[in-house]
Amino acid sequence: MQLQGEQYVDTAVALRAGNLDLATITPAERLLLEFVETLTRHAYKITDEQVQGLRDVGWSDAQIAEAVYDGALFNLFVRLADAFDIHPPPMMDPDGVPTAVTG
Repeated sequence: MQLQGEQYVDTAVALRAGNLDLATITPAERLLLEFVETLTRHAYKITDEQVQGLRDVGWSDAQIAEAVYDGALFNLFVRLADAFDIHPPPMMDPDGVPTAVTG
C-alpha cells in the first residue's frame, strides 16, 4: 500500500533543502519556483522578460498571478510569525527551519 503523496517525498526533501537540481520537477515548474524565489527575496527585480518566460513555457496569466498571491501571502505569514516570535511545535517540524528558508 502506498501512502498518499509518498511518491513526492524525494522532491519535498529537495525543495525543503532549496535544491532544485535534486527535485523531480519539470522545467516549467522549476521556472515558476525560481520566479517565486525572486518574488520572495527581491520582488522589485521581477522583470517583464521573466513573466514572459513563464508564459512561454505554458503558464497562464491567471496561474502566474496565483503564484504571486500565494507567494506574497506565505511571505506575510512568515514575517508575522518572525515579528511575534511564533514557532511551530517541534512535533510539527522536527527538522527545524528548512535550508530553503535560511539559505
